[in-house]
Amino acid sequence: MDFELFMKGNALPVEDKEIAISKRFLDADGKPALWKLRAVTTDEDDDLRKTYTKMVPAPGKMGKRGSMIPRLDANAYSVALMTASVVYPDLNNAALQDSYGAKDAAALLRRMLTPGELTDLQAAVNDICGFQTFDELVDDAKN
Repeated sequence: MDFELFMKGNALPVEDKEIAISKRFLDADGKPALWKLRAVTTDEDDDLRKTYTKMVPAPGKMGKRGSMIPRLDANAYSVALMTASVVYPDLNNAALQDSYGAKDAAALLRRMLTPGELTDLQAAVNDICGFQTFDELVDDAKN
């Protein structure tokens, strides 16, 4: 087997992706403005998961008295993953945050986008990061 094809220099880079997330933000030509997304690294993803995972008491009788289990705050993790992936617009720009009355990138994203737009952004970020939805996994299993 030729393991050299797995060497770092032989791996294709994950290209940034430009996508229109909202029809409400228009460029100079009146077309939906493109957002630029990047794939986060596995290390960045691990750090985000650690940040948004808390130890909570084990539910019911499953665990011994006083035992704790990890629980991921999926909503907070998802927004953090999106903010880490968005290259443009710059969600850390103070003027942009001020215009929405937001104190950080996560709050800005939640105020800028409608729930549907946020879901579209999440799908685009999941795609560039290589995550598959449950439906995609089912479709792959059928083929």
